[in-house]
Amino acid sequence: MSLNIVIIGAGEVGFNIAKSLSKEDYEITVIDVNPQKCLRVRNTIDAKVIEGDCTSQRLLSKIDMFEVDYVLALTRIDEVNLVASQISSKMGAKHIICRLRNTEYIHKNAIISPLDFNISYVTYPEMAAKNDIEHIIKKGSEDEVHEFKDGKINMIGFHLEENSPIVERTVKDVEVSNPFIQHKLALVYRDDESFIPTSDTIYKKNDFIYIVGRTEDISEIQKMTGNPNYDIKNIMILGCGKIGRLLAKSLQTDYSVTLVEKKSNKAKEFSSKLSDTLMLSGDGLDVDFLEAEEISRMDCFIAATESEQTNLLSSLIVKDYGVKQIIMHITTTDYYKVLKKIGVGTVISKNISAVNEILNYIRTEQENVKISRYEDLDIEAIEIKVEEYCRYLEEDYSISGIPKNVSLCAIIRSDKIIIPGQNVKIEIDDELLFFAKPKDIGTIEDLFQR
Repeated sequence: MSLNIVIIGAGEVGFNIAKSLSKEDYEITVIDVNPQKCLRVRNTIDAKVIEGDCTSQRLLSKIDMFEVDYVLALTRIDEVNLVASQISSKMGAKHIICRLRNTEYIHKNAIISPLDFNISYVTYPEMAAKNDIEHIIKKGSEDEVHEFKDGKINMIGFHLEENSPIVERTVKDVEVSNPFIQHKLALVYRDDESFIPTSDTIYKKNDFIYIVGRTEDISEIQKMTGNPNYDIKNIMILGCGKIGRLLAKSLQTDYSVTLVEKKSNKAKEFSSKLSDTLMLSGDGLDVDFLEAEEISRMDCFIAATESEQTNLLSSLIVKDYGVKQIIMHITTTDYYKVLKKIGVGTVISKNISAVNEILNYIRTEQENVKISRYEDLDIEAIEIKVEEYCRYLEEDYSISGIPKNVSLCAIIRSDKIIIPGQNVKIEIDDELLFFAKPKDIGTIEDLFQR
């Protein structure tokens, strides 16, 4: 289905959204006041580019908003996004998606809310990144964590070291050798490309693999891959920015949290607001300071400053002190894949989190099934219900007959989670969790929907 989409703001979030959506049969218009950002879009993406003030009614009136399906207001400034959202809505745009940084708008006592601006959906990038980091901490490892079905199903991302017990073994061999550890390999990321594995796929050193399992089995799956989890008690967060403060506030009741901020006035300002967090003024790149604060005693280190160089260097330093779990935040999405390869720890980007969230909303609404997009992996998860008289049932398929370009990883039947083997029978009203490339989603819908 062709869509008409207007993207306001060509920063990291807007640019990457436009880049992803331009692969579809969509008409894309990008607006930004910055000529360099406009030039970047023109040189990279097949989209119409308008340079100018995103809040100008005169500029926005040049677009036939009655023909626009989605307006995405994605600049870094909340006020610009809110004004642009309301103008676009009043001009006739069907759906408005807005990026906001200030979480006051979602407080129950908020005087104004996104609904007052006719906004259909709001993404809070810092909040999304904070949630992603929390999931990783709670699993007690350096592995990526993605949850489905209210956390009952997890997809865990592992980096395979040379000494992993599954390296140089086939997927089938590992499954047969571990019959009591129910799991499914959903995706492999190798040599800068992702692919859907088969039973004959061989695990290789330096692969990034993504395994699906029931939440209660995740600990055993981690051990199976050579990535056992560990207890997290002491956490150090570097950077008292939005993400650092959100994390400290959320984690301080369950963990011993230390928050380090280089600017002493900023540390003093927020110290009273985080009463159960130890606030320190110091430089995360100062080895003497880190040693004085017993960095080797920390179980988890989160680099969340606004400087990517500081986040990378501080992560490298604390790794040398034996910190078990290192989580590094970046904003420039071009660095994401490179930093993952370095293997310092888990890399999180608020911008990638926001891009995935927005794409999930658009795809799910258009396809009428729940779709989760992982832009950095070029993969989608689709949750689909088996309909009566669908092709799969009518033509008496078996699981082995499902095309190899999609991966069935879980079946939900009456609240029971089944990790499917070759002999499992799919029934009417089963809910299925698949992983596939975006171009192959239609294959799944064709099999299980009438």
